[in-house]
Amino acid sequence: MSDTLGFLIGDVSRLLRREFDLRARRIGVTRAQWRTLKILTRHEGSNQGTLADLLEVEPITLARMIDRLEEAGLVERRRDPADRRAWRIHLTDAAQPLLAQLRDLGDSMLDEMLIGISPDDQRRLLRSLEQIRANLSAPEMQREAANG
Repeated sequence: MSDTLGFLIGDVSRLLRREFDLRARRIGVTRAQWRTLKILTRHEGSNQGTLADLLEVEPITLARMIDRLEEAGLVERRRDPADRRAWRIHLTDAAQPLLAQLRDLGDSMLDEMLIGISPDDQRRLLRSLEQIRANLSAPEMQREAANG
């Protein structure tokens, strides 16, 4: 079962990403841009290093992404008052309508994805996935992964 469950989770994740990419492209956004904007909604004012860690990308990759988002008027860099060398990243007001569109896109996709699954089963699925995430995020798992 472990191979089947792991492959199934991976397959669902891949299909979900692919479908989201198709829909997001229709409104002119890549998944990488969406992820960056979404992380910023949760961590507004973070520096680029922190955001790179949260997104699990290299700092130079994030810097290019922030450059594009800044050119589009969706984010702005502000000097860090505590460290003149650092920049804090903030969403602009122009990002809010796009974030609302992306939220609606995600909600409609989720509704379609869950067709035929009862509300009780949806809640059980969510609780199970949250538990799996917690198990995989536990310090013991992190140490085991680091130690090979």
